[in-house]
Amino acid sequence: MYAINVSSSQREEMIDITAEAAKFVRENSDGEGVLTLFTQHTTCGLTINENADPDVKSDMLGFLKRLIPQYEPAFRHFEHNSDAHIKSSLVGSSVSVPYEEWKLLLGRWQGIYLCEFDGPRERTILMTAK
Repeated sequence: MYAINVSSSQREEMIDITAEAAKFVRENSDGEGVLTLFTQHTTCGLTINENADPDVKSDMLGFLKRLIPQYEPAFRHFEHNSDAHIKSSLVGSSVSVPYEEWKLLLGRWQGIYLCEFDGPRERTILMTAK
């Protein structure tokens, strides 16, 4: 088990953590298997998506923001972050990526992202390679 810390600078943002994941596989695996990443937080998530065009990140965050606004009148949670909890549940708290010859088998345009929905904060992501 290995942990990385990722700091966000905005309330909502997507942070590419692909390089950290690839480094972990190179340094801590037997060369072939599945990398699992997991976040222990309830207001952020992990996803795999396009890493070539930054508009994909802003489109995703913008759509989620319109779909689930922070100040929905029906939300009762006193911290005003119910939207972040819902977005985290929709996106998910883990991803798995196969690897071979110490290289992640991501598609040509894919990257691994921490999706921050209640920042800025420091987040911990756990990684295992089996």
